[in-house]
Amino acid sequence: MLNTLSYGLLGLLASESCSGYDLMLRIQPFWQAKHSQIYPLLAKLEREGYVHFVRIEQRDKPDKKVYSLTERGKQAVIEWVGEPPAEHTFRDELSLKAKCIWMTDREIVIPLFLTRLKQLEAKNAYYEKLLSRIPEAERHVRSPQFGDYILLHRALSLANAQIEWCNWVVNMLETEIAASS
Repeated sequence: MLNTLSYGLLGLLASESCSGYDLMLRIQPFWQAKHSQIYPLLAKLEREGYVHFVRIEQRDKPDKKVYSLTERGKQAVIEWVGEPPAEHTFRDELSLKAKCIWMTDREIVIPLFLTRLKQLEAKNAYYEKLLSRIPEAERHVRSPQFGDYILLHRALSLANAQIEWCNWVVNMLETEIAASS
């Protein structure tokens, strides 16, 4: 039985052969995974026959492995896609801190939300850049890039909702500070 990240990597390889580094970049908007997770999984997937790789020589860098899906890997993805997804989990340190705002000065917490706003704006710029790389002709249901297209739209929507929330909270905090001055 493979874990969700393994299936995600196989799914990404279904549309395009990639190096481990490229897979890490491609999965980031949708699933947080580090090199330390991806490379051992790729080695396991290769040992178990889900992927194979071609070693590419590079001049000023170590050789890289470019992974491709095998027939077994393709079948695993097809079966996995049909299974019901696990319940969505949400972990966010800022949300935990927001629960405790009442305990501290507003001037201390406003920078937390402003920092998050900057992070979200940077993410949005990254998502927009990725979205711009998907040609109009590839934005249809049968395109291997369709999943990227709809997931980038989702990521942008979620980030925009978080931006709106952060602005709302900052506005509330600043209004209270002004009223108490």
